[in-house]
Amino acid sequence: MLLNRRGGGAPVCAVYALRKFTMFGPVRHLVRAYVDALVHSSARSDPLAAARHRVFIATRLTGVLAAFAFLPVLLVLHGAPTLVEALAFAWCLTPLIAIWDLSRTGNFERAYLISVLAFGGLIATIAASTGGINSFAAPWLAVLPLSSTISASRRVAVAAILIALAIAFGLWAAGSLGWLPTSAIASPALYLFGVISAACVAAAVGLGAGSLTRLSEQSKLLGEARYRMLAKNMTDVITRHGKNGAVSFISPGAEQLLGVPTVQLLGHGLFDRVHVADRPAFLTALADAASKGVDASVEYRLRCGPLAYDDAAPRPPKFVWVETRCRALDESQGADRARSGPQVVAVTRDISRRKSDEHALESARTEAERANDAKSRFLATMSHELRTPLNAIIGFSEMLTHEADLALDSAKREDYARLIRESGEHLLGVVNGILDLTRIESGHFIIVPEPFAVGPLIEACREMMTLKAVQAGVILRADFPLDLPEMVADKRALRQVLINLLSNAIKFTDRRGSVTLSARVEGDALVLTVSDNGIGIAENDLERLGHPFFQARSSYDRPYEGTGLGLSVVKGLVELHDGRIEISSRLGEGTKVKVRLPLDCERAMPARPPVVESLPSRNIPESKSIPQTDKVKRSA
Repeated sequence: MLLNRRGGGAPVCAVYALRKFTMFGPVRHLVRAYVDALVHSSARSDPLAAARHRVFIATRLTGVLAAFAFLPVLLVLHGAPTLVEALAFAWCLTPLIAIWDLSRTGNFERAYLISVLAFGGLIATIAASTGGINSFAAPWLAVLPLSSTISASRRVAVAAILIALAIAFGLWAAGSLGWLPTSAIASPALYLFGVISAACVAAAVGLGAGSLTRLSEQSKLLGEARYRMLAKNMTDVITRHGKNGAVSFISPGAEQLLGVPTVQLLGHGLFDRVHVADRPAFLTALADAASKGVDASVEYRLRCGPLAYDDAAPRPPKFVWVETRCRALDESQGADRARSGPQVVAVTRDISRRKSDEHALESARTEAERANDAKSRFLATMSHELRTPLNAIIGFSEMLTHEADLALDSAKREDYARLIRESGEHLLGVVNGILDLTRIESGHFIIVPEPFAVGPLIEACREMMTLKAVQAGVILRADFPLDLPEMVADKRALRQVLINLLSNAIKFTDRRGSVTLSARVEGDALVLTVSDNGIGIAENDLERLGHPFFQARSSYDRPYEGTGLGLSVVKGLVELHDGRIEISSRLGEGTKVKVRLPLDCERAMPARPPVVESLPSRNIPESKSIPQTDKVKRSA
């Protein structure tokens, strides 16, 4: 049962001697395994503590074996032992009690005290029967405190010194008082044997202490080398913080993370790189770990690169998101704890990718919520825009089917037919707007560029919207030079852009207001402007213009009829031509919409992506552009 476990490290002292004197390998391994099996489980994890246990066990076992190996020689030379000699040999078994206690409990100090008492009692017994303080066994008293050095315990060393002094004083006092036997053995050979044996034991103790010292140094160097290797190759940054969070140690990984030498991060150099908004949380985590002894974690931003730049050109600082987990050092670690206060060790890890993923997830969640809101607005809008004309169509057609019963005259029949047609046209316009927007967003709206004259197209759009303007009590004007050049674009798409812009301007202009459609050439671009002096658009609504199904509210906070698709379709068609749209407005003062298109859209479309930007207006103080959405796919 004692052979089922092995310890680490080579035995020293007596085990070393047994290895040298044992000529057969299996026997040597058997002895080593037996000694290792007697080591307590609590000491096996510490190589130095395990080595101390092996030295203690091996030397005591060697002493017991040597004593009983000398017994046959004594019997041959002196015959049957006396009572004192028998007691002395029996006392040699007491180290086995210390070995048993150490192997069972792992209490090294108690086992050593038992051994010191046993060894001191043996020396006192032999010396008392062989001449007292003049006995050949008296030199062994010097070995007694020397052997306690292996224990590495002050209490054991002090106890051994006191026991040795007490035995020496007792032997001297007993000899002086005549209490010891008068027949003292004064053989020079025995004196020589006592001195040589004491020297051998002292040498064995010295070798054991030296071996333990070398093992301790090797373990320390090995541990330091492992820590240096881990600190150098770990991507995480290990720091040690003292009073006020000052850094007393930082691993080389900080240089790779922050791009500066680690010497610049000592003291308060690391704290100076913490983002100002994150410094309270950083200091709170360190304080909680130091004062409360709890594990603390904090996420914050660290500035990378140098804190100041040599050139005059300002550059924005670069920050990296990190997470720091810190805990207080144990009181047994660090000899300067009492001088510098509580120490905190922290591990810092780069979490920029995780933060980026969290931001992407948050953006996706926001986009999903926006899409869900758009769907809800779409259903709410469509339920009104589709149900109203359908109800009119069904109601008036049902009345026409019962013409005889209702006795309808020709004027009412004509009026009902007109209402049915207007409802159908409105319904068709809603469906066409949805289909156009769907095709634009899905990339299936095909642009067919062709050369055409711009002036006739503008005039045709003005004439087409004149009736609606007259019905709304709005004056519609067109202002453009007669010598406008031809342009290459999709004529049908441009007509729809103008009609939608004019329709919106008329709808949101009060009676006796005016709407102006103008055109001019700026460089290689055609600029179409639709301006009105209507109700205008609130500043908060300008950011959402161009979103599907969104309608800005008037100054009276009442919604206007419509689906909110007109401007979305305009924006999509302009982007397909690689143009841009600019909107400037102020509540109660009117709105101005500028559409800038290349004169040759077919050549310009592959050249640059569409943009939407805001330009300052001369007539209207405040302006804001439609927010740019994702780039619209183009099919040709």
